[in-house]
Amino acid sequence: MMAVVGCLWALCLASGTASAHPHVWVNAEATVIYTDGKITGIRHKWTFDEMYSTMAIEGLDTNKDGIYSREELADLAKVNIEGLQEFGYFTFATLGDTALKLRDAAKDYWLEVDKAGALTLYYTIDLAEPVLADAPGFSFRVADPSFFIAFEFVKDDPIKLAGAPQGCKASLGLSEKDTAELKRLNESFGGTLTAGNANAGSGISYAKSAFVSCAKS
Repeated sequence: MMAVVGCLWALCLASGTASAHPHVWVNAEATVIYTDGKITGIRHKWTFDEMYSTMAIEGLDTNKDGIYSREELADLAKVNIEGLQEFGYFTFATLGDTALKLRDAAKDYWLEVDKAGALTLYYTIDLAEPVLADAPGFSFRVADPSFFIAFEFVKDDPIKLAGAPQGCKASLGLSEKDTAELKRLNESFGGTLTAGNANAGSGISYAKSAFVSCAKS
């Protein structure tokens, strides 16, 4: 069963290039991690949709106690992380207009299943090089450019800051580039498009970005 689940997850990732609309939905939360006045990484929390959750955990309650322990889900967590590595963990961080590199390997990863059967993946990915907390223009987004997997940040407290200096804050929104492109498309389509419905037809991702800023010390 584990091999089958692994293949299904790999198929979800590999098939994305041929997809024009989502097949897997993820509610995302993120915590920006600060260490010694620098941004060092991002801790993700992704909760998968009911269909994927049900498929992924089938047969993994090996002791039949009705509870999916972290140990029972460990192999599946490893499969997820190894599959995500090929795609840069669908995490795109920038400082101004400069793309930031991530470390190759994620850490502190595990899966859990809640009482409703929803599967949630937790993991941390570090920046290859830390960024000063008060460096202007740090942002990141979580997105699948192929649209096979749809990521959406939760409404309540989607971005948290851990260890941040006083005066730091986070917000969600579109990047200037995506805002300009959406405006252009809106003018072409008579003002009927939004960030939520323009992407599948246009081939452009309008996933919201998390913008993090800290007051100069």
